[in-house]
Amino acid sequence: MAGISLATYLNGITKNLTWLKHLYPGYFAFVMATGIISIASYMLGMTWLAMQLFLINKVAFLVLWVLILVRLFFYSGDMISDLTDHSRGPGFFTMVAGTCIFGNQFVILAGDFTTATLLLLAGTLLWLILIYAFFTAVIVRESKPGLEEGVHGGWFIAVVATQSISVLGAQVFSKFTAHQDTILFFALALYLLGAMLYMLIVSLVFYRLAFFRLTPVEFIPLYWVNMGAAAITTLAGARLIIASAQWPFLNDILPFLKGFTLFFWATATWWIPLLLILTAWRHLYRRLPLVYDPQYWSLVFPLGMYTASTLVFARATGLVFLYPVSHYFVYIALFAWAVTLIGLIHRIVRNLRISL
Repeated sequence: MAGISLATYLNGITKNLTWLKHLYPGYFAFVMATGIISIASYMLGMTWLAMQLFLINKVAFLVLWVLILVRLFFYSGDMISDLTDHSRGPGFFTMVAGTCIFGNQFVILAGDFTTATLLLLAGTLLWLILIYAFFTAVIVRESKPGLEEGVHGGWFIAVVATQSISVLGAQVFSKFTAHQDTILFFALALYLLGAMLYMLIVSLVFYRLAFFRLTPVEFIPLYWVNMGAAAITTLAGARLIIASAQWPFLNDILPFLKGFTLFFWATATWWIPLLLILTAWRHLYRRLPLVYDPQYWSLVFPLGMYTASTLVFARATGLVFLYPVSHYFVYIALFAWAVTLIGLIHRIVRNLRISL
């Protein structure tokens, strides 16, 4: 009887959680976007705003992990199906990036290196699982989509996840006196690996954009990660440049680091006008309605990341004439974050009304 009651109880819970069955895998982009805009705001002197965003991110981080774990328990098959899908799979890398960017908030806003280190370890473990699970799955599966359907800007989230670990590693290394060189080597290796992934993926994505038909519906907000991935690679390089005084090997390759990091900053900057033009084409020229979609958090994140990476890169290299870019760009990122949050709240309220 107790077994039947438990089964009935679990069945009832499952029915109430059917919306989790199709939960968007990339929802941790909310944590990514909120976290990096909080960090950028703090570095630009907007302390109160940064701390409020930090508080929001603490709640969001916990809520999203609860939702992920509940979905894993009740709908593990759907999660595995998403992870092994060319289109939806890359969204899972937001979990890694969100975890590590959240860790950066603890370092920069709270001076809490212990929590940041735990988040670095969690993010690294998660990265190891996801990076090999996803790429193995899409390589060995027998039925594969064509380039037109299978590749989009969301693939760059794999780059973002990789570089987010490098950035956090370059932030916490100073607290581990006996292992500084090892941690910095790890951060450098991931920086270079992320750069390699960017070059592979950008070739595929640009080829898809230039040589296949693109409809307004197919130009999804995830294509903004094209820019965000280059921007976080800039941030990772800038953090290593700053850390070069602490490790002779980094100092030896400093000219390479500066040049390579500048290359990615220039790449991120180049993407912005093109993405703006294509977004205007999508919504103004082709008149696709602008409605909330969780993918828009992956548009907000690059705006915040470009703000933060430009500021840190300018400080690391002494290119002070770049400062105004961050001082103005942060307001664009904040506006995009606020508009997307309003859309999220409206979606939640509407769904609650429907369910009631």
